[in-house]
This record gives sequence, structure tokens and C-alpha cells, in this order.
Amino acid sequence: MSDHYPPQESATIQRKVAIAACFGTFLEWYDFLTFASLATYFSTLFFPQENPVAALLASLATFGVGMLVRPLGAALFGSMGDKYGRRPVFIATIVLMGAATFCVGLLPTYAQVGMLAPILLLVLRLLQGFAVGGEIGGAAVYLTEHAPVNKRGAYTSVLQLMGPLGILVSTFQIVLLQSLLSVDDFQSWGWRVPFLLSIVLLLISIKSRVNMYESPVFLHLREKHALSKAPLRECLSNPHTLGRMALLFFCISAGGSLLFFSSQVYVNVYLKSVVRLDPQLAGTLVMLSTLLLFPLTIFFGWLSDRIGRRPVLLAGLLLGSLAIFPVFKGLMHYGNPTLERFNREVPVALYGESCAYDPFTSTRNDCERYQQMLSKLGVSYTLYQAQKHSDNLVPTDTLVRIGKSEIAGFQPAELTQLLKSEGWTEHADAKDTNRVMIFVLLLILLIAVGLITGPQTATLAELFPARTRYTAVALPHNLSAGWIGGLSPFMITLLSVKAGNALSGMWYPVGLLTAAFVIGLIFLPETRNASLEG
Repeated sequence: MSDHYPPQESATIQRKVAIAACFGTFLEWYDFLTFASLATYFSTLFFPQENPVAALLASLATFGVGMLVRPLGAALFGSMGDKYGRRPVFIATIVLMGAATFCVGLLPTYAQVGMLAPILLLVLRLLQGFAVGGEIGGAAVYLTEHAPVNKRGAYTSVLQLMGPLGILVSTFQIVLLQSLLSVDDFQSWGWRVPFLLSIVLLLISIKSRVNMYESPVFLHLREKHALSKAPLRECLSNPHTLGRMALLFFCISAGGSLLFFSSQVYVNVYLKSVVRLDPQLAGTLVMLSTLLLFPLTIFFGWLSDRIGRRPVLLAGLLLGSLAIFPVFKGLMHYGNPTLERFNREVPVALYGESCAYDPFTSTRNDCERYQQMLSKLGVSYTLYQAQKHSDNLVPTDTLVRIGKSEIAGFQPAELTQLLKSEGWTEHADAKDTNRVMIFVLLLILLIAVGLITGPQTATLAELFPARTRYTAVALPHNLSAGWIGGLSPFMITLLSVKAGNALSGMWYPVGLLTAAFVIGLIFLPETRNASLEG
């Protein structure tokens, strides 16, 4: 492959390629996930506050919408990458991503321009998602095509570190800003800083990408006049390629994105909103645990070069499906034992007619107002239709039963006071929080993530033929990451609110991870050391 390069040492070229590809991908993830880190703040800055739970869900949904358009970017940029080369596509995607992110930092808020604020935010989020669709997957192909054959797993695993690194840097900035600024200053202007600073990273990334070398595999195809004229159509009409795209969608990419968002994105929301930890403490614990993902990913990438991609990937899917429920339950146990004890020992029952709270609409009756309020307070409850009241009497008003006490009608102040008298706590007590155990639990999820991400980059490229590889990787990978992984924080939150229990939403990632493991066990081939020229 080195014959296609300028006369330089192959190792030097590989190092420059890795730095350029990884730095650009880091910027993509930094930009894309800074939004997720600030989701709880955006819910108050860009959305009406008549319904706080709906505002949080709307903020998470806006994050998810950015994921949904990733396949469109993958289809366009993937086809361009297979037809015209990897290098020009990477330059275009990074410019689009960086510009959209910088503009987020300039946006007016809902208080300033009303509904125009969330509309503008949504447009920029769509542009971000479109750019990421061209980057993620394509970078995996580009880097793998430059990698030494027997070291692809370890060599390409560094690309997977760019997501956690992007989260780490953005989270560190936010924690630092929160420690230096007052709550009002951060809410007023401090949140803009990470977005505005991204312009510096963008300029550095553009410089590095302009100096990149084209993929030797693509150059070889072009010399043989073997480039695909319609990569997307060719992918969809080839049964073998289409089958592997489905495998990538349902198994590898679904599993990796679910574990990534559960362990890196939603866990932050869960610790702040459900466990009710101090936001700065929650962010710090997640940030510190993320540091360990770096050696774990490289180690599992190296391990896949020794024992194969298949056993490492399957181990990650299995561990993730088994660990999510006990880990999130443990986060509550060690983070806020008082609230856990309250939810376990004090039964809370809600009775009412037409009690079908929808976070996308305004509350229509007292029962739905209670659903919204109890979810916001982190209180687990059981919902009954009015006719199922224990004494077989249909109450004329909505009724809340907390322990042996009852409240008729919507009385929020009385409800809060009654919850406190029964042992409910609004914030986690720092003296009762076991930081070490929370860190250990986060590490369990990170091991599962590392098992997937370590061999993932190499596996994506090894599954497909060279002439349609960019498209075949980018489209299903972004579809899965967007439709399954990207919406997971929103789906988990929505299911939890509907069920009246914060853990109920975890069935979404657990069920899909279990399905991914079964699919992989049956269909996933071993791809280690496969030829990339075919």
C-alpha cells in the first residue's frame, strides 16, 4: 500500500493519518456531545417552562433528532467518499460540523425570542447530525485502510477514544465553568463558552485534514478503474453486502451505541435528575470514570488482534445486557440511599380518571399534574384508574396515597410536605453518598463499552468490499447509532415517566442488547486479518 504514498516512511505516514483522522473525529464528538452534556440546562434556556418534564424531554428529543438525520449524511457523504475519495469528504464534514456548533453558542434563548429559539437550535442540531453522518463510519474505513494488517484492532481502537475524549473535554469545561461562575452567570452566558471555543479546534482540525493522504485502498481502486459509479445502489442490490449491513445495524453498531449512550450520556442525566446528586459531583464522577475507558479500549483492540474480533464483541454485548439493571439500581443505592429507602418502603399510589400523562402536551387534569410532579421529584408510584380504589369507591377527585395518608385534589405544597414527613429527600445527602462504589459501578459499564469499541473500528471496515466500503459502513452504522443509540436517553426517560419508576426505562437498552447478542452469536463472522483490497 505504501507504493501509493509520497516517498516517506510508512510508519510516519500512518502516524500522521491517525492524528488527522482522530483529531477531526474528536472535534465532531466534542461538538456533538457538548449539547448532550448541557441538555438539562437547554431545557430551561430554549423551551417553555410550563411543563418542566416536557421541557427536559424536548431537550433530549432535540439531541435525538440530530442523531436521526445522521443516516442522510451517511448516504450522501458515504457515496461521495466511495466515488471521489475519503479525504475531500472529511474536509467538508468537519467544516459543516464546526460552523454549526459555533453558531449554537450565538443563539438567542426562549426568553429573548420565544419559539424562534428552539427552532434555530433544532436547525443547527440537524446540521450537526448531517455532518456526523459523513464522519462516523467513514473515519473507521479511512483509518483501517491505513493500518498494519496484524495490528488493525489496536491501531484503529484509538479512533473510538475520540467519543469519550470529546465527552471528557466538554464535561471538564462545564465542571470548571460551574466552579468558577455563579449559577446565574452560568445560566446566563457560561453555557455558551464550550460552543464558542470550538472554533479554535475547528481551525486546527481543518489544517490537519488538508494535509491528509488519500487512502491507499481507494488509490488502488482508482488506478484499476474499479470505483463504483453508484455505491448506495450497489450496496442495496448485493445480498451479501446487504446482509452484513443488517448485521452491522442490529448487532455491532446497535450494541456499541446503546452501551456508549447508557454509560456516557444518560448516566449523567440519571445521576442528576433521578439519584439527585449534586450536578458538579455527578459530572466529576462520570468524567473520572471515563478516563479508564482509554486504556480499556486499546487493550480490547489489542486483544481482538490476538484472539479475534468475534469473541471480544460478543463478550461486550453479553456483559452490557446483564449489567445495566444492577448498575443503575446500585447507583441509586450508593448515591441516595435515603431516596431508595423511601421508594422501597413507602408505597405511593395515584388514583384518577383519564390519567394518561403525555410529556408532549400540557397536563389536562390533576392526575396528570401529579404524574408530572412525582416524576420530577424522583418518587416511584403506582398508577390506578379511579375505579380500582381499594375500597371500591370511585373518588370524585384525584387521590394520592402516601403510606397511610391521603391527599384529594391537586395540592402540591401539601404533597411535598407529606413526602418529607415520610422520609423523602429532595437532594442526595453528601454524607450518605458512596463515591467509590458509584465509580466502581460506572467502571463495569465502561468495561462493556471497551469490549465493543476496542475491535469495532477494524470490524466495520473488514466486513465489506473496498469499492462500496464507505457507504456500506456509514449508512447502517449511522442508522443504528441514530435510531437506536441516539434516542436511548429520550426513550429511557419517556418509559420511566410513563411507568412511574426510573428503572423501567432500562428495559429499552437491555432488551436490544440481548437481541444484539443473540444475532451476533448466530451470524457474526470472524474478520481478523481479512484482506481490505477485495
